[in-house]
Amino acid sequence: MSGVGRGQVLRVRGRGVAWLPPLLLLVAITAIDYNTAAEFRMISWVVLVPGIAAAICGVVGTAVFAALALVTYVVADSSWPHQYQSGLPDFILVAVGGILAVLACAVRLRGERSMLHMRDVADTTRRTVLRPLPPVWGGLEHAEVYLAADSEARVGGDFYDIQPGPHGTRVLVGDVQGKGLGAVEEAAALLGTFREAAYHEPALATVAERLEIRVRRHGGHVTALGRDDGDRFATAVLLGFPEADTGVVEAMVFGHEPPLVVGPSGVRPLLAAGGLPLGLAALSADGPPPVHRVPLAPGETVLLTSDGVTEARDPAGEFYALADEVARALAGDPRAVEPRRLVALVRDGTLGHCGGRLLDDTTVFAVRRADERAGKGRRPS
Repeated sequence: MSGVGRGQVLRVRGRGVAWLPPLLLLVAITAIDYNTAAEFRMISWVVLVPGIAAAICGVVGTAVFAALALVTYVVADSSWPHQYQSGLPDFILVAVGGILAVLACAVRLRGERSMLHMRDVADTTRRTVLRPLPPVWGGLEHAEVYLAADSEARVGGDFYDIQPGPHGTRVLVGDVQGKGLGAVEEAAALLGTFREAAYHEPALATVAERLEIRVRRHGGHVTALGRDDGDRFATAVLLGFPEADTGVVEAMVFGHEPPLVVGPSGVRPLLAAGGLPLGLAALSADGPPPVHRVPLAPGETVLLTSDGVTEARDPAGEFYALADEVARALAGDPRAVEPRRLVALVRDGTLGHCGGRLLDDTTVFAVRRADERAGKGRRPS
């Protein structure tokens, strides 16, 4: 059938077969009508054929089935003159049913095009906020997965990025408080600031200061617009991988779940605790959290997750035991320390633990220094 390609929802081995169900229904109704007694005529049931086509075929395909149903009705109803004939009323029913089916199909396809357009917009927004990263970037091997709690939205308040620069490579992973477009806006603002500050600023603490100021500036702008979400904050983990000292990682934690270090020797927290979230520094008498320099052995991977992982619950209400699950998997397969395997492990474990019902956006991010065989990645100018 021509014209059904775009509207087809049934495909077998890449070929559209949306025309098959309405065709089989048309043949079945005609055969049953032929083999039933004279007092029982069901040929007018062919009005169902264009209705089925409207749900799975394109406009042209639905129109073709509407015409076929009408022709079949006329031929079958007049082929046996000695039997009961449905006549003009059912002819009008089949004709009107076909017209309505074509109109319904046009409305369905218009809605599908609108939905696909919105999905494209959401995907573009996601690529803008969470830009694609090369597998090895700035001397770091990494892997990440982002799962939006709202599967239709496809993007939320979680954010992450890697920024190489003259002073080493910096990593930012975080979660903006709240949901909706406001959270996406703030995440985009923070990432924009991070990409500039992480490249230019020599000290990691200065990068953190720039992020804190950005949250406050963004909140003031939102408040000036008359919106009531100007007091958002963001939890985050800021990491620095100095080029001069490959045996350490610099870390600052802002109200976020402390990262885990996963390596051949097991699983351990990167830090014991952190400071307040970004945007709330004014509430702390001690100022921003300090920059910790933590030893990092070759082959060890830093695992960062959002609270979509740590707060995932099973039907019994038990939280997902991230560190225990990772340690168990590492004991069974030492290759689980690799970023891609580690991210896949945590993703599958989280979804399995909560039965696929995520209550919050979920980010899993794993990063480690790349070995010489993987390359150091290209540094932007």
